[in-house]
Amino acid sequence: MPQPSPTAAPARAIVLFDIDGVIRDVSASYRRAIIETVHHFGGQRPEPGAIDALKGEGRWNNDWEASLELLRRAGLRPLPTLTELVAVFEGLYFGGDPAADPSQWQGFIGDEPLLVEPGLFSALADAGLVWGFVSGAEPPSCRYVLETRLGLAAPPLIAMGDAPDKPDPTGLLRLASRLAGGSLGAGAPPVAYLGDTVADVLTVQRARAQCPGQRFLSLAVAPPHLHGDPAARAAYEARLLAAGADALIPSTTAVAAHLERLLP
Repeated sequence: MPQPSPTAAPARAIVLFDIDGVIRDVSASYRRAIIETVHHFGGQRPEPGAIDALKGEGRWNNDWEASLELLRRAGLRPLPTLTELVAVFEGLYFGGDPAADPSQWQGFIGDEPLLVEPGLFSALADAGLVWGFVSGAEPPSCRYVLETRLGLAAPPLIAMGDAPDKPDPTGLLRLASRLAGGSLGAGAPPVAYLGDTVADVLTVQRARAQCPGQRFLSLAVAPPHLHGDPAARAAYEARLLAAGADALIPSTTAVAAHLERLLP
């Protein structure tokens, strides 16, 4: 399909997306890998609510470290090394060499429903919105969903290893500055970031602190596994708002409509 031009200027605004829980549903992939990794080392499977509570602390955006923390809190001693844990986690998630042809992967990554259609990004570009992605997922996983599954050509991306883990705002600021065509500040277009965790919201808060002259918007969406549980979703969304989200949206596909209300 024809590709939007994500670096076209001038832009009305820059909208950056998290990937997991925003672009794809990782309930049966990354979250399942957390559960099965913890089971592999600790013998018990954490409840989904325990993972939500951990993520709600705003410190555990990295799923390897989240898995290790769940084992620590369960009282496992000695803990596996991070290298040992990553080997198990990656085997479950990719089911093959992450650097290999994705068609060879046999892991949980094959169970990720998309939450958007490619046309969303064309529509954003048509509305004068420049887009990109800031994710804590591994680069092969990000490229697979963005390029192979959504068909986006060379999408602007900051992934694991490109910048410190969120809520450190370095990756967000770096990509936003590049898409703005220069430095951020009073003369740059507004920057919106859509994420599904407290860490994503805190990333925007810290970006504001580092670049006070720039307008930032924190948009938040509850992850898909909560959409069928109104009480759990409401509690999760309350944590996102308490962390400082500027707006909650019902789904990623609604991002353009909500930005229209927020932008001048």
